Amino acid sequence: VQIVESGGGLVQPGGAQRLSCAASGSTLDGLAIAWFRQAPGAEREKVSCINSAESSTYYADSVKGRFIISRDNAKKAVYLQMDSLKPDDTAIYYCAALTRCSGFACCWKKGPDEYDYWGQGTQVTVSS
Repeated sequence: VQIVESGGGLVQPGGAQRLSCAASGSTLDGLAIAWFRQAPGAEREKVSCINSAESSTYYADSVKGRFIISRDNAKKAVYLQMDSLKPDDTAIYYCAALTRCSGFACCWKKGPDEYDYWGQGTQVTVSS
């Protein structure tokens, strides 16, 4: 599965941006999907994830109430809607897919090393 992200760029503080994650030549059906981000000099952080079966969603405290993760109806893409952006949100955002995910909050409990497929990342810069 080849993961492709899009939608990054420069946005002013307080602005909004939507990131998209799709599978090139395939679908994301049956996969749990997470968005991670990594700022310069920082560890990779899980921002949000969505399970496959019941589409339950989970968020880091730092983005709760500002970001929304969702799937489209055909499960061909997963989106991360980011509102009220702050300079601290500046990072490379990565989409990752998990093939084996069952049980409560499984996508949130799995660490980065357990995710099977990764995109190349898209830069989000929040600056005036």
